[in-house]
Amino acid sequence: MSEIRKIGIIGAGQMGNGIAHVCSLAKYEVVLNDIDNEKLEKSIKTVDQILSRQVEKGRISQKVKDEAFARVQFSRDLDPLSEVDLVIEAVTEEEDAKRKVFTTITPLLRPETIVASNTSSISITRLAAATDRPEHFIGMHFMKPVRAMKLIELVRGIATDEQTFLKAKDFAESLGKTVAVSEDFPAFMVNRILMPMINEAIYTLYEGVGNVESIDTAIRLGANHPMGPLELADFIGLDICLAIMQVLYDGLADTKYRPCPLLVKYVEAGWLGRKSARGFYDYRGEIPIPTR
Repeated sequence: MSEIRKIGIIGAGQMGNGIAHVCSLAKYEVVLNDIDNEKLEKSIKTVDQILSRQVEKGRISQKVKDEAFARVQFSRDLDPLSEVDLVIEAVTEEEDAKRKVFTTITPLLRPETIVASNTSSISITRLAAATDRPEHFIGMHFMKPVRAMKLIELVRGIATDEQTFLKAKDFAESLGKTVAVSEDFPAFMVNRILMPMINEAIYTLYEGVGNVESIDTAIRLGANHPMGPLELADFIGLDICLAIMQVLYDGLADTKYRPCPLLVKYVEAGWLGRKSARGFYDYRGEIPIPTR
């Protein structure tokens, strides 16, 4: 299996942009792909802005910034993926969408190219089965925001071979990240622990035990968390929280993972958190205001 030098990333959303940013700073060539022109245009500005802020804060030099930005190729075309050594899928947390990506891109890849999913909850074994290379498939769950969070969860499917795992581990560590290895169970480790806590906080709100501000203050100060659980849910995206809770509920068949009806209601209303400007807080003004 060849050395990893060039990275393909599918999906130019927040996670895709973040992964492209850290890979380019680690001196990897990057192809960032998305079918949406508007998303790609926004992505170009986002990656440039993140790098520019690092220059302003003295974390990197202008020369490093210029070189890193030049390493990223923004593309709607899938053909450049034929040259990559590792491709990371970072599209929406929906299994059908991810499987469609894999069936589309794998015929274009070299046989030895590793395929990774940034899924935060979905079975790596099932996703790998949608490809022509389950032995070269692995879960690489980056945390949000990618530039700041030090952890990558590595998840092997039932067919993932040892060489693929070791290559992925070396790559993750080359980005300055720490690796935690999880078995292929629903939501892996981080979200199996984190999401039920968030869901319970939403139940606490739903049942009237406390309001948004009280619940977040209680956990920030009482448990010394940097963010309250409802603020964190808004940051992650309530649609993502619901999708992960549904994976846990379906995959483990335990009622303790039942998504709170209030979470379902917010997602149905399109109140998805920061990305839609409303969730458990309203972000349309200068200061976030609790919505309950």
